[in-house]
Amino acid sequence: MSTPASVPPAISLVTLGVADVPVSTAFYQRLGFPLSSASVPGEVSFFRTAGGLLGIYGANALAADACLPPASPGFSGVSLAINVASEEAVDAAMKMASESGAAIIKPAQATEWGGYHGYFTDPDGHAWEVAHNPGWPLNDAGLPELPV
Repeated sequence: MSTPASVPPAISLVTLGVADVPVSTAFYQRLGFPLSSASVPGEVSFFRTAGGLLGIYGANALAADACLPPASPGFSGVSLAINVASEEAVDAAMKMASESGAAIIKPAQATEWGGYHGYFTDPDGHAWEVAHNPGWPLNDAGLPELPV
């Protein structure tokens, strides 16, 4: 008997549906995300990160590709996170996000779980958390190591 197939436990690409691909592309470039040459100007943008890739695609085109009704702007029940090595790094990232045009929706602050974090949104309202979690040390690639 063969082993059942499994879904690989990896996030290789997160695609954000946006109202204006060039505006969002410029925003993420201001944040310092490196744009890939695989991008198609005005249609789809891809960014390299320390983990999976980030894609920027028109919201209605993304909804159509997934056979879903047209997307609406604003919070979609999902947040994306960037973990950093210290509280100072959270503060620096939040400052950079604000200077790049992000809306700060939760200023950086201590958490009930012993960490430190804040939230900002991109031009389309996608929520990003910047967090320092002392219980999740960062590996050499800058990614959090979860407890076993």
